[in-house]
Amino acid sequence: MPIRLNLPETFAARLAASDRPLVGLWVCSGSPVMAELVAGSGVDWVLIDGEHSPNGLESILAQLYAVSAYPVAPVVRVPIGDTVIIKQVLDLGAQNLLVPMVDSAAHAEELVRAIRYPAGGVRGVGASLARSSRWNRVPGYLANASSTLSLTVQIESAAAVEAVDEIVAVDGVDAIFIGPADLAASMGRLGEPSHPEVVDAVVTALRAAAAAGKPAGVNAFVPEEAERYLAEGAAFVAVGADVSLVARATETLADRFIGAGDRGPDGTSRASY
Repeated sequence: MPIRLNLPETFAARLAASDRPLVGLWVCSGSPVMAELVAGSGVDWVLIDGEHSPNGLESILAQLYAVSAYPVAPVVRVPIGDTVIIKQVLDLGAQNLLVPMVDSAAHAEELVRAIRYPAGGVRGVGASLARSSRWNRVPGYLANASSTLSLTVQIESAAAVEAVDEIVAVDGVDAIFIGPADLAASMGRLGEPSHPEVVDAVVTALRAAAAAGKPAGVNAFVPEEAERYLAEGAAFVAVGADVSLVARATETLADRFIGAGDRGPDGTSRASY
């Protein structure tokens, strides 16, 4: 007889059950080894990035395998809110999706339909061939698939902040995640995610989510900013990325044993984020 399986709880369920904010790290390297290192660090969630990282379906699958042995929630960011890409990533067994650049409630509604099977959605039916249902070893997967998934949409433009009340009200959007870097760029503050105007916009989005009773997270690689947003009610934060952590740690060693003055032709220091 085949083994009958239950899927892990979703990121949304973990947020709802937690008595503290959840802390996560990005995996941008495309490496399953790095993904496993991050997953074993003690963080609550791991973001496998498909937007700005060298990740395709095969490498995302390998990273999902790598982190599955650890008590973390893997969140996969798709490169774009495309129905076909979302279908493929869901069939890999990704249960927690993060979709970038969501600027309106109408867009959020399209994404909800993309993760749901008909009649409530448009997701293509191929679960018996896919890891999502563990190849039909999860009883009743098709009927209950929506309850095994969570959808987080990114608020990362001035337009999205303006529409945030409508976005968080969309049924099926489980959480929002605010990206200060792109938000700053959209506000004419490229490279200034810590500018007071950008911080105010982030706080506006956090408060809108709280008013709607939905969790909101923030990307905050600067510890003081992460602490500020947590104090403002952020339910989850991303506080670093594998590639950035390795870059800064290796530079520190090089500076110590070679010297910063001997390392670069222009003598400039590297940014921390």
